[in-house]
Amino acid sequence: MYKYDDYDRNLVLERVKQFRGQTERFLAGDLSEDEFLALRLQNGLYIQRLAPMFRVAIPYGMLSSVQLRNLADLSRTYDKGYVHFTTRQNVQFNWPELKNIPDMLESLHKVEMHAIQTSGNCIRNTTTDQFAGVFKDEVTDPRPYCEIIRQWSTFHPEFAYLPRKFKIAVNACPTEDRAAMKVHDIGLELVKNEHGETGFRVFVGGGLGRTPLLGSAINEFLPELDLLTYLEAIVRVYNQHGRRDNKFKARIKILVKALTPEVFAQKVEEEWQHIKDSAAKLTVEEINRVKGFFVEPSYEDITSSTEFEEQLASNKAFANWVNRNTNEHKIPGYSIVTLTLKKTGIPPGDVSDDKLELIADLADKYSFGEVRIAHDQNIVLADVKQSDLFAVWRKAQTAGFATPNLNMLTDIICCPGGDFCALANAKSIPIAEQIQRRFDNLDYLYDLGEIELNISGCMNACGHHHVGNIGILGVDKKGQEFYQVSLGGCSGKDASIGKILGPSFAREEMADIVEKIIDVYVENRTAEELFLDTYRRIGMTPFKERVYAKAH
Repeated sequence: MYKYDDYDRNLVLERVKQFRGQTERFLAGDLSEDEFLALRLQNGLYIQRLAPMFRVAIPYGMLSSVQLRNLADLSRTYDKGYVHFTTRQNVQFNWPELKNIPDMLESLHKVEMHAIQTSGNCIRNTTTDQFAGVFKDEVTDPRPYCEIIRQWSTFHPEFAYLPRKFKIAVNACPTEDRAAMKVHDIGLELVKNEHGETGFRVFVGGGLGRTPLLGSAINEFLPELDLLTYLEAIVRVYNQHGRRDNKFKARIKILVKALTPEVFAQKVEEEWQHIKDSAAKLTVEEINRVKGFFVEPSYEDITSSTEFEEQLASNKAFANWVNRNTNEHKIPGYSIVTLTLKKTGIPPGDVSDDKLELIADLADKYSFGEVRIAHDQNIVLADVKQSDLFAVWRKAQTAGFATPNLNMLTDIICCPGGDFCALANAKSIPIAEQIQRRFDNLDYLYDLGEIELNISGCMNACGHHHVGNIGILGVDKKGQEFYQVSLGGCSGKDASIGKILGPSFAREEMADIVEKIIDVYVENRTAEELFLDTYRRIGMTPFKERVYAKAH
């Protein structure tokens, strides 16, 4: 993973000192709320329903065991002993006191972390596949390109005050998209051309929230050396033409839709001609320099393990977990392990301080001291020897991270909702728990197959409800919490935005409603068909008729 040099350390430490002074002046009454607003947002600090919310950056989702232990210590010292991992591969503290934020930033600085550009109208954390660099089918490791984008966008003076926040995702897998690339302001797909050269297919104008849209391809092959100059041209066009009079219409997706993708692409091309050969043009040497931070760990030359095969054959629970929660690694004898943070009764994405330290121990002992945060709010140990899987499973099981429900109905993506967020119209966490308790039979879940169920507490869509196969949105109806359901969303290669089922439901009805939707799927599916396949084949009507049928 990327390691700070003196320039990075000094830059982040200077920002910590600046914010300490700004916070002290605000607490002393020398800065007004409005004056402090932009300053705190630039350092990841929100004012939420019950306390400040402090968001820390995890570049492309990678953390070392040292950084995990630091997060555990901060949560124990300054918060309520847990953290929340988000769908943007970031981490949030929900209960810090404002006076302690500068101390938290200084502690983060010591382990090469910060909160710069985790909020505000700027380029946010660039995300990617949690299996980057270890998945055998990817075009090439996307992390060096994410790091190049991070260095370019951090403190970029031209893009510090964009019309709205701006999000970039990079995907390098030709068969799957674990980065939800098409629902980002810019989605970059690593590809090879007919000459074997590396480049990007560029998507622009995707996003969720109030107006959910999928990104449109505006460049089928952008050479890798042109990455930054082309990104700069896109953001310049957005900065110049994006609306600032209405925050709900200020995202680039609105501009791309208004202009049409073809006209937007033309404007980018015109802008690019001015800067394509500027100092920001990458060189092979620079790309290789950054790639040098992502060298492979010291993998062993492993022959097949008869003990592992015997453990699989003799322990059904272990076999279920291996089948569901591990993926094939590009190196023979190794596996990619996903620790699920979706145990019933614990809010999705939440991890306590002691469990963070346990994960750090697992990373040190079994996965070269590193973990990745997935956008579906789970944690990945990317380099586990198959001969160690049984031991990892045992420890993960004890800690509650081995629920073998990955990508199943109960592996719910869920924002903090009305329990914490000042923007939320309704609570999300109780809905997730209600559904998890209703569908607690693993054999039935396996029979249902993969189903993505996402929940957001408001239209800002932090829970990505628009791209859930089943999406649930909290809405306010005359001061009462209700929930709107959508079907048919998908964030993968065949991305789609879900369509609204109909009128919303009361909180206590939600598990019943989901069960009726599942019943329709079970009654209509064909062999090998997943929920999304059945929905796309039979359409919305059978689901609507069942859910809204009047009782006789």
